[in-house]
Amino acid sequence: MEYNFREIEKKWQQRWVEEKTYQVKEDETKQKYYVLNMFPYPSGAGLHVGHPLGYIASDIYARYKRLQGFNVLNPMGYDAYGLPAEQYAIQTGQHPAITTINNIDRYREQLDKIGFCFDWSREIRTCDPEYYHWTQWAFLKMFNSYYCNDEKQARPIEELIQAFEEVGTNGMNVACSEELSFTAEEWKAKSEKEKQEILMNYRIAYLGETMVNWCAQLGTVLANDEVIDGVSERGGFPVVQKKMRQWCLRVSAYSQRLLDGMDTIDWTDSLKETQRNWIGRSEGAEVQFKVKDSDIEFTIFTTRADTMFGVTFMVLAPESELVAQLTTAKQKDEVNAYLERTKKRTERERIVDRSVTGVFSGSYAINPFTGEAVPIWISDYVLAGYGTGAIMAVPAHDSRDYAFAKHFGLEIRPLVEGCDVSEESFDAKEGIVCNSPRPGVEPYCDLTLNGLTIKEAIEVTKKYVEENNLGRVKVNYRLRDATFSRQRYWGEPFPVYYKDGMPYVIDESCLPLELPEVDKFLPTETGEPPLGHATKWAWDTVNKCVVENEKIDNVTVFPLELNTMPGFAGSSAYYLRYMDPRNHKALVDKKIDEYWKSVDLYVGGTEHATGHLIYSRFWNKFLHDVGVSAVEEPFQKLVNQGMIQGRSNFVYRIKDTNKFVSLNLRDQYDTTPLHVDVNIVSNDILDLEAFKAWRPEYANAEFILEDGKYICGWAVEKMSKSMFNVVNPDMIVEKYGADTLRMYEMFLGPVEQSKPWDTNGIDGVYRFIKKFWSLFYDRNGNYIVTDEPATKEELKALHKLIKKVTGDIEQFSYNTSVSAFMICVNELFSLKCNKKEILNELVITLAPFAPHVCEELWDTLGHSTSVCDAQWPTYNEEYLVEDTINYTISFNGKARFNMEFPADETSEAIQSTVLADERSAKWMEGKSVVKVIVVPKKIVNIVVK
Repeated sequence: MEYNFREIEKKWQQRWVEEKTYQVKEDETKQKYYVLNMFPYPSGAGLHVGHPLGYIASDIYARYKRLQGFNVLNPMGYDAYGLPAEQYAIQTGQHPAITTINNIDRYREQLDKIGFCFDWSREIRTCDPEYYHWTQWAFLKMFNSYYCNDEKQARPIEELIQAFEEVGTNGMNVACSEELSFTAEEWKAKSEKEKQEILMNYRIAYLGETMVNWCAQLGTVLANDEVIDGVSERGGFPVVQKKMRQWCLRVSAYSQRLLDGMDTIDWTDSLKETQRNWIGRSEGAEVQFKVKDSDIEFTIFTTRADTMFGVTFMVLAPESELVAQLTTAKQKDEVNAYLERTKKRTERERIVDRSVTGVFSGSYAINPFTGEAVPIWISDYVLAGYGTGAIMAVPAHDSRDYAFAKHFGLEIRPLVEGCDVSEESFDAKEGIVCNSPRPGVEPYCDLTLNGLTIKEAIEVTKKYVEENNLGRVKVNYRLRDATFSRQRYWGEPFPVYYKDGMPYVIDESCLPLELPEVDKFLPTETGEPPLGHATKWAWDTVNKCVVENEKIDNVTVFPLELNTMPGFAGSSAYYLRYMDPRNHKALVDKKIDEYWKSVDLYVGGTEHATGHLIYSRFWNKFLHDVGVSAVEEPFQKLVNQGMIQGRSNFVYRIKDTNKFVSLNLRDQYDTTPLHVDVNIVSNDILDLEAFKAWRPEYANAEFILEDGKYICGWAVEKMSKSMFNVVNPDMIVEKYGADTLRMYEMFLGPVEQSKPWDTNGIDGVYRFIKKFWSLFYDRNGNYIVTDEPATKEELKALHKLIKKVTGDIEQFSYNTSVSAFMICVNELFSLKCNKKEILNELVITLAPFAPHVCEELWDTLGHSTSVCDAQWPTYNEEYLVEDTINYTISFNGKARFNMEFPADETSEAIQSTVLADERSAKWMEGKSVVKVIVVPKKIVNIVVK
């Protein structure tokens, strides 16, 4: 029987569906293991060979854990909302639902061809009302919750209302946007609208003024990762900073818990550090500064209160409300021009870019420590969302302050007289730049601080701030609240209606609130989001249903929210829904959640190192607070797969002609390199006829060949349609089979590293699988497996493999596993091994990597169940014990020949035998032996002279 991968793979993919091989149910008799891939967005382009990398890696691990006896959950679904489908709808008029379904069908077809062990009965799509019912439900819960700092958890908003009724804000320690103070009597005297406005200050899901990335052409807010160099990633449209009233999630309330949780999960140190930096915990002091000749005061946050004697100017973020208050008439035009320029830069650009820009406000602030007036400047290196949006600048002790002062000619005041404050004195790691030229003297000038260490000086000044009512000690976090509104159509609707200008949520029993139909996907002429085109988008509070807009009377029928939720809304808790995807009564049944608990292995790209992982962890902690998620941390182990880069090919056109010269002859001509479609190149040799048919302008192309072939140049670049280096996995599967594709992607290099795709090497993996097949069938297609007992050499080859692959899978070192399979099959082939005792275990070991061929051969071996239900083999160390050792025999350090010795041979016996060997005589002739060095189990070196 010949290895016909097309028939084999089609057969087993169909069999898996018919027999529901990969469907899984909760089983208390088995230990669970939950494997998850990061939620894919189904683009119209479909998969290229880089996309399956992580899926294959996780699939191997899922199959491996199942073979170990675990009850494995390995689901798949689609992050189906998003801007690309909406933009396509705007351009073509086709409803985004149609585009999305077509894209999903294409993805599913491609995924099925690669042979993943996904439980498709659990498939979810974020655009399905059955799914976003629970996204809306979570939003309702957040809207109706506040965060108690004392209890360190979310609590029902009713508890806060009751406290306001009884004691006002007295003794309150809760997360809020702004610290408010009122008595119970004052609370009771407020109107319903006033009370709702106050509660908005505390809700975990709240409406708030925030700076956003606004793209006018797309008519929507964009996330930071959707903006590149000041323009939208989608379409390349200008993006500006704009203050808008947006729905937000109070992620910042969970900052410390997000930090603490890092100690309980198995992530790489670099990823944890990225998260810690994003959260950005810092301990310091908030200090009040008065504005000269004004009643205005403002607050700054500093981690280095000890450097306040070195303050020589203040800086405001361009978005700060203080800018308008403190800009003098004389400076107004200059300030306005600067603010207009700043709007075009995203926060991320401002953080990364070290260029110096700024403008003087015209006002001065009084340093509370010295009473000195210092100028107040405005610069975009200060961000409104971090701290208070205002900083005190100590240029002798901060690199950015130093650069700013140098640029604008401002004073740089050292804290120690005579201290070096040149640019070379900066300590890049510590961020402290003022180093005293006097050994042993700390760089602080005030008499009360002399002789203190930095840590002691900070504590002294923090105490001074509190004792003199200049401010307070505080822990600050860089982490911002998440902007949760998008001015788009294709997203989850908010279950919110507006009464007297304030938001109210619809009843849980009325969910889901389904996305309405609209005749246009663009914003309205008056600038409202696309849902403003909906004619039936009002909430009837009596009948609890959506009704026509014309029925709005603001008595019982009210307008619904026109914004939709962002992409991360649907992808923040999808792992929980996979556990119980068809439950109509709850996000997940408590018993089922208690069984699966959390994701044991999460695989995805590093691009989600901050945003998605922060939001998912926050979302899960909130759900844990309200009794839904059994554990606080959703992802126990996380593996980031690297990127598969494209291997581009080039042809070389002779200038001003339609003639192309082969790679090694190009230096003889004046040529221009051009990218060529890699799918018409094989082993860097161009298919000439396919090239002529590729594009009309090449139909009459001529070629200068070498040895009758046109050899292309190549380079490793990002896989991109514009470089014609995108490789479709369907083509690889069609030509070599899915098992070859799976193994080859793993063979390219370590899972976590980026590596180039090179189709030239895929033949080797394909030949390996055919050689593996030949252990079962001879050239004439005859089945040759026997029941004879295995030899010692055969057992050694097998158990060496089992040990190696078991360790490699645990470490995700799949590339070395593939090498080990090749070595083992070569050894067994040389030994002419065709024994069932060996091949049984070999098939099981290879099955996670190449499931189709292994299912076929497992069936051929006489098994009635799937190889998935076999038991992972254990290696026996006894078979790995070496009977003999191969020694390299060297003379004066140069290897000359090899000799075999029994493993337990003594050094003396080895020495005697080597010296007596006739081959040694040649190298010792006419010389005397100085000494013989025997390195056990390695070499024998004979020193002669």
